[in-house]
Amino acid sequence: MNILYCKTTDMASHKPTDLLAGLRQQCLARGAAGIKGLGRAFRIMDDDGNKSLDLLEFTKGLEDYGLVVSKEEAQQVFKLCDKDRSGTINFDEFLENLRPPMSSARITVINRAFKKLDRTGDGVVTVQDLCGVYNVSQHPKYKSGEWTEEQVFLTFLNSFDSPNDKDGKVTQEEFLNYYSGVSASIDTDEYFVTMMQNAWKL
Repeated sequence: MNILYCKTTDMASHKPTDLLAGLRQQCLARGAAGIKGLGRAFRIMDDDGNKSLDLLEFTKGLEDYGLVVSKEEAQQVFKLCDKDRSGTINFDEFLENLRPPMSSARITVINRAFKKLDRTGDGVVTVQDLCGVYNVSQHPKYKSGEWTEEQVFLTFLNSFDSPNDKDGKVTQEEFLNYYSGVSASIDTDEYFVTMMQNAWKL
């Protein structure tokens, strides 16, 4: 497991928001899919499907994903995200806090790209959605006969998937989490929006 160390270890000198920023940096150090991968780790732990975690599950999820934080630091971040003081946090809300801030222009263009891909409108992009939207004819491995159309589609979907849990499906949240990682390395909205429009022919 690739473990990344967070420099925020002196508890006295760091606020929970600093610790959240430290976790964000650890995720982004894993590349554009880092935050999305943490979301996958939490979903795997969510046995009852209620999309919420208690402190123990939250701490274990961070550890399982290889993020290094002390129990005290995890507790501080948990308290920051447990806005209603219920003793549980919704992990989609946590991931929203963890994502690098994005302007409404960036979020809008990401959502437009997802809607273009999600032809069935069910909120999940699958191989079936990609037929007729993603042209495989110029892919080198398809041209050489090495891969079928479906193999090209699955490889494409896997680029948005967590490395440890590839299911051939991408949710809107995963798509947004992936592009929040891309967005973090692009300074201007104009450049990001143009990149997305060109990549997805919007």
